[in-house]
Amino acid sequence: MYVLNTWYVAAWSNEVTRKPVRRVICEQPIVLFRRQDNAAVALADRCAHRAFPLSAGRTIGDSVECGYHGFTYGADGVCTKVPGQTTVPERARVRKYPVVEKDGWIWVWTGDAELADPADVPDTHWMVDPEWATVTHSYHFKCRASLIHDNLLDLTHESFLHKTTVGDDYIYEHGITVEVEGNVVSVDRLMPSVAAPPLYAETMDARGLFDRFHCTEFFVPNMHVLHSGITGVGRPREEGYLIKVLNGITPIDEHNAWYYYAFSRNFAVDNEQATEELRVGLGTVLDEDAEALEAQEIGMQTRPDGEHDVLIAQDGGVAKARRIFNALLKKEHQARPQVQEAARLEPAAARNG
Repeated sequence: MYVLNTWYVAAWSNEVTRKPVRRVICEQPIVLFRRQDNAAVALADRCAHRAFPLSAGRTIGDSVECGYHGFTYGADGVCTKVPGQTTVPERARVRKYPVVEKDGWIWVWTGDAELADPADVPDTHWMVDPEWATVTHSYHFKCRASLIHDNLLDLTHESFLHKTTVGDDYIYEHGITVEVEGNVVSVDRLMPSVAAPPLYAETMDARGLFDRFHCTEFFVPNMHVLHSGITGVGRPREEGYLIKVLNGITPIDEHNAWYYYAFSRNFAVDNEQATEELRVGLGTVLDEDAEALEAQEIGMQTRPDGEHDVLIAQDGGVAKARRIFNALLKKEHQARPQVQEAARLEPAAARNG
């Protein structure tokens, strides 16, 4: 169900402090906290003693103390203290997750730690670039993560769901170009000589006709970077009002996902009123998406067996992304029995050694 060998956004940097905080990613409970040097730590949120959540405990130095019986775990997940005795059981340890903190997000690798490469974290530098202004939102979507991915890959829904903010009928009237490079699917749409959408027209004071564009880069299975904006008719995109919409999609479980959202712009960077208008307007967009996808999740759960999506030409990116996702899932499932067998044999090998 989940691709685990990838980086998922676990939290905003400012959400993780010395006080432990809990996240669930792909059904894995994780506790996040900071060491004394401010480095972020991610451990399994389950004490080895009796499975009490470590997130309900406290930090002491660079360790986290279980709030139930005081078992204390270092940043490496190894128990260093058991109250009432001097010896620490060998099995008293919890899983440690690789962590990368970058551009205001904390990413956690949920799969095989040996495969974790920080270079695989997508580029999100616009969130902290002083030449860009950013609006952020966090949202618990009551739907499976795949529905959010489909929603971002097929933006024709803007014409119907977001009429008062970013939508217009001309969106679905223009086709898309789909490209695939590795595990990245790009869906590009050019809408020449059209009016700016309502939300942009207000914040940019954009009147008249423009070439509007949006290109969604989906880094399967965790992240979408939407390169969007408007420019003069027939002019290069880089000359226009540019927008980077960063969408970190993190599965919680089969029917829920976290949506970490950032909207960065290269215009009116110091205009606080424009920032506030965008914060409210984009919050409306996310509310509309959340309501629609929750209804879609209910429809998925009640759909008869054997009934499947009817995809059309505008779903070209959706179809290609699903193929890549399924290939990644298949690859992990094929490798998993070998990893489990190696883990089973490791204790015996240690004893024999």
